[in-house]
Amino acid sequence: MAYLKIAELGGCGGFLVAPDWVMSAAHCLGNITVILGAHNIQEAEKTQQVRGVLKYHEHPEYDPDTMENDIMLLQLTSKVTYNDYVQPIPLPKSGSDLPTGTKCVIAGWGLIDQERATNKLFETKVSIYSRRKCTLFYPHLDSGMICAGSFHELKDSSQGDSGGPLVCNKVAHGVVSFGYSSPPGVYTRISNYLPWIKKVMKK
Repeated sequence: MAYLKIAELGGCGGFLVAPDWVMSAAHCLGNITVILGAHNIQEAEKTQQVRGVLKYHEHPEYDPDTMENDIMLLQLTSKVTYNDYVQPIPLPKSGSDLPTGTKCVIAGWGLIDQERATNKLFETKVSIYSRRKCTLFYPHLDSGMICAGSFHELKDSSQGDSGGPLVCNKVAHGVVSFGYSSPPGVYTRISNYLPWIKKVMKK
């Protein structure tokens, strides 16, 4: 998990996908400093690796009104060193949909929810919602979006961070996008963007 310190916005989440690439949400665009390996973001921990951003690659068709294509890749100023605290998260191999009910995890510092914001990283378990059920909450849901939340308690990404990963079976399947006030939350569906991701990272 990466902490994106943004001059204008405060903060967002993100995650490492290669030694010098971090994925996040396009709506987190700003003047970003990336902090990796952090547990408590208020302290200068020995585990932290800090990088600037060399290049911002916001999805060219990102729409802030509908939140379509809410995905961004950041090329870091230099590669990070992988260790116990800093590791990349694998991306999906193909564009298949996750089965409804798949158990996933979101992590973050709760940057979205000021009342419950915390300096320490924590995780929340969520499950994948069916598209049919999700469109009841969000009629404009498109193929680039995926829904998840907990069916019992009010736990969705209101406790994760914008731009953070939705991790299912140790693979990053989504990027926290919107729908924070009540479950389910909507995530950018990474598998939908694999061709774009490959193209950007090859440049």
